Amino acid sequence: MSHGDSIPFHSSSQSDIDEIENLINSDALSATVPTARPPSPPRASFPSAALAPPYQKVPRSFSLPLPPPPVDPSAAGPRPGGGVAADGFGSPTDTLTEPVLDTVKRDLTRIVINLKLVVFPNPFREDPGKALRDWDLWGPFFFIIFLGLTLSWSASVKKSQVFAVAFAVLAAGAVILTMNVLLLGGRIIFFQSLSLLGYCLFPLDIGALICSLKINVVVKIIVVSITLAWSYWAAYPFMSAAVDPRRKALALYPVFLMYISVGFFIIAID
Repeated sequence: MSHGDSIPFHSSSQSDIDEIENLINSDALSATVPTARPPSPPRASFPSAALAPPYQKVPRSFSLPLPPPPVDPSAAGPRPGGGVAADGFGSPTDTLTEPVLDTVKRDLTRIVINLKLVVFPNPFREDPGKALRDWDLWGPFFFIIFLGLTLSWSASVKKSQVFAVAFAVLAAGAVILTMNVLLLGGRIIFFQSLSLLGYCLFPLDIGALICSLKINVVVKIIVVSITLAWSYWAAYPFMSAAVDPRRKALALYPVFLMYISVGFFIIAID
């Protein structure tokens, strides 16, 4: 057999070769990159509220309630509970950062107003709770010091002892009278009662100043009697309104006793 002669394949071998060629051709066709798709057209947009489920509630717009208007304390009526203590709180304003001159002016104005409401006839005598709503202790302190200085200046000897005795009697007497009212069930604040009793000393200050002019003893007695009645008349409506009517005498008698002791002290100083 020469080299150029061909050997015929078996029919089964020929079919296997054809099958292999078909597989190679199919793999080559599948390896080609497919063409890109054209971009899809834009979709229509819908509001989210339109796609909300039926059970979803759309929140309603609401507005916050407006704050109530400020209430003027002077226009408001007396607080429930009655008595002097119902309106006996001091000023709530913050005065730590204000100038000293403004503080002095405000305190002097308050002293003058409280002095008018307590000592002089005024339309608030029927409602004592309105008179010392804005109480203070500067006015009573000044009136006690002034009375002690006047008595010491009128004394011929031992002026310092006279001032010490007068100051101690007035200060301790005001504290004792206040405790007496509170123990009787009085509806009054402790410092408000001190302020009231101190302001009621103003007529006796005037009497002591007049008696320091070296006048006759009879004139002294008349002046002291008038100023003593004035002081007691000023303290009567406040102290009587602070306690029960059945205990009014127990609250007013010590007040009258202290004022009459001061009156005798003014007459005795020479």
